[in-house]
Amino acid sequence: MARRCELTGKATLTGHLVSHSNRKTKTVFRPNLVNVTLQSDALGRSVRLRVSANALRSVEHRGGLDAFLLKAAAGDLSTGAASLKRDLEKKLAAN
Repeated sequence: MARRCELTGKATLTGHLVSHSNRKTKTVFRPNLVNVTLQSDALGRSVRLRVSANALRSVEHRGGLDAFLLKAAAGDLSTGAASLKRDLEKKLAAN
């Protein structure tokens, strides 16, 4: 399982920890990933995703999973989230 947010694409970064004496040691910056179950109102089902805490805040800010997926770019989403977005668009187009 990759350390990547399924909604925003936020992933592991590498860099340096820099001391006061300017010594640099390599480190890994990992996203704060949490397993959540989000409810899709339009599809009428719940979806389990592994998202970053920042993305979870963005989902709540935009008004839920459906609103977030409709506004998100398909390239940033994981394959599961992208298929969920396609299902959502089909459902909304049918109504």
